[in-house]
Amino acid sequence: MTRTTEQVLGELGKAFGLTNVNLKHGLSQDELFRAAVAMDRGHVSIDGDGNEQKAFSTALGVEGPLVYYTDPTCTGRPTKDTFAVARPEIQDEVWWKPDFQKFDPTKFDALLPRVISHLNERNATLYSTDVFCGWDAEFSEPYRFVGEYATHAYFCNIMFPKQVRDDADRADVGWTLINVPSFRCDPERDGTNSERGVIIDITNRLALVLGRADYCGVNKKTMFTLMNFVLPSKGQLSMHCSANVGTNDDSAILFGLSGTGKTTLSADPDRLLIGDDEHVWSDVGISNFEDGCYAKLIDLDKENEPVIAAALSMKGTLIENVPPLPGKAMADTDPQELDLFDSSVTENTRFAYPLACNPGVAEGAKGPHPQTIVLLTADAFGVLPPVSILSPEEVMYHFVTGFTSKLAGTEVGITEPEATFSACFGAPFMSHKPSVYATLLADRMEKHKTRCILLNTGWSGGAYGSGARMSLKATRALLNAALNGDFDDVETQSEPTLGLTMPVSCPGVDSEILNPRNTWEDPQAYDAAAVSLRDMFRANYEAKGFAQLGIKAAM
Repeated sequence: MTRTTEQVLGELGKAFGLTNVNLKHGLSQDELFRAAVAMDRGHVSIDGDGNEQKAFSTALGVEGPLVYYTDPTCTGRPTKDTFAVARPEIQDEVWWKPDFQKFDPTKFDALLPRVISHLNERNATLYSTDVFCGWDAEFSEPYRFVGEYATHAYFCNIMFPKQVRDDADRADVGWTLINVPSFRCDPERDGTNSERGVIIDITNRLALVLGRADYCGVNKKTMFTLMNFVLPSKGQLSMHCSANVGTNDDSAILFGLSGTGKTTLSADPDRLLIGDDEHVWSDVGISNFEDGCYAKLIDLDKENEPVIAAALSMKGTLIENVPPLPGKAMADTDPQELDLFDSSVTENTRFAYPLACNPGVAEGAKGPHPQTIVLLTADAFGVLPPVSILSPEEVMYHFVTGFTSKLAGTEVGITEPEATFSACFGAPFMSHKPSVYATLLADRMEKHKTRCILLNTGWSGGAYGSGARMSLKATRALLNAALNGDFDDVETQSEPTLGLTMPVSCPGVDSEILNPRNTWEDPQAYDAAAVSLRDMFRANYEAKGFAQLGIKAAM
C-alpha cells in the first residue's frame, strides 16, 4: 500500500498530534540527496554555531555517494543516553543495564507532547519514509522514520527493505521513530541524563531521538533493539551476526564483536551472502533484517575489501564522517581520493551501501536453517585455541559470555590486552535477558542438528606484542573445515585449563598450531596466561549472574 503525504500526515496527526508541519513523505533517493545537501543544518564542529552544512555531494554529484557529518559529540551510539520506558507491562521482561536504562513513564508521557509542540510551533520540515525491518514477510515489522534531516531518511532507505508485504496494518502494528535534533532535553524536567536522548516506548511502538544524537546508526540500531524484544516474544531468535549459504544449501551463522572478522569471513566468493549484521532465525530459516550494509571505513584496505572500495563511488550510498581533503572542496573530490586512514573526526567512520552492491547475495536475503554456527573471538592474550569444538552447553556459555579483547593503544589508557565481554555478541542491543536468546539458540541447534565451533582470529604464540595474529589463510581453512563437517568426527584433545575440545588435525593447517601451548616458546608462561584468562571468564560469569539465569559454567 503506497500512502500519499496527506495520508501519512493524517496518521501522524491522529497518533501523535503532528499537524502543523511541512511533511515530505516518500521522496526518491535523488530528491533526498538534494534536500540533504541544501537543507540539513546543525553542528559539525565543536565551536560551530549549530547552523553548519552537514551533507555534501562529491565530484560525482547525485550519481555518487552522499557525504554526511554528524554532531562531533555523537560520532557513535550515545549509550549513556539510551533508554526504554519502564511501563509495567514490560518492566520485568527487559534486560536493564547501563546502556539501556529505565525511563520514567510519567516523564515520557510529558516529554512526548513537548516534542510534538516544538515541531508544530516551528512548522518544521520533516522527512518520512516507510520501510520494513526484516525480509521474512511473516516476521517483518513496519518501520516509519520521521525526522528533520533528509540524510536520515536517505540512510533508512539504504538500510531497510521496502514493500516486503502489504502494509495496510502499518498504523496499527508499525513502529515509528521520530528524530528531532533541534529539540534540547532538560534533564531535570525531562528525566534524561543530558540534553539528548534515545528513548524507546516498547508498549506504544514509538522511539524518540532527541538533541545532538544525529549519528546515522542510531536509526538502525534502535530498530534492531526493538526487534530483539519483539521476535523472542514470538519465539523467534534475533541475532547480531553475519550469515551466508553455500552451493549445497548449507547456511552458516557467524557471531562476533567488532574486529573479530564477522564481515570479512562471511564474504566468501564460494558462498552467497545473506547479510553482515542483523538476522532472525525463524521457524523457516535465516533471514536478514536489512537491505544494506553499514561498514567501518577507518584504515580500509581497498585491495582486501574490493566490494566496499567499488561501492564508494556508487550512486545511492552514504559516507559518514570521513574528513574532507585539506584545501579541497568536497564537491571537487572524487570519492576514491578520500583519505580513509584519517581519523581526525572519529575512529568510527562509516559507509552505508545497498546489499545489492555485493557481488553474490542470496535471493531475498534468506537462507535455510544453518548447519554451522561460528562464535568468533579475537583473543589478544594468545591463549584460546585457533578452533574449539563446542558442546551444546558450552555453546550457551560462550554465547552469553561474548568474549573478545581490546588491544593496547586502541583506546586511551589501554596499555595491554583487555578482556571484553558482550553477552550474545551484542549486549547493548539485547533488550531481553541473555538467557532468552541462549535458550532459543540451544533449542534451534538441537532441533536442526547444528554444529558449533569457537574460532579464534586473535593471537598465537604469545599475547599481542609478542605473538603473531592468526593468518587469514589459516582461519579460512579452519572455517571451511567446519563448514564441510570435517570436525564432526575427528580425533580431539582437551586444553586442560580452559577445558576446550581441540581437533588434532585440519586439512591445510599445520597441526602444531591447533594446540596453543605448542606455539609458545615458554610453555609455563602459556599456562600462567591460560589461568589468568580462565579467571577473567569466571569473574565475568559471577558478575553477570549467569548461574541464576540457568547458564551452566563451562570453565
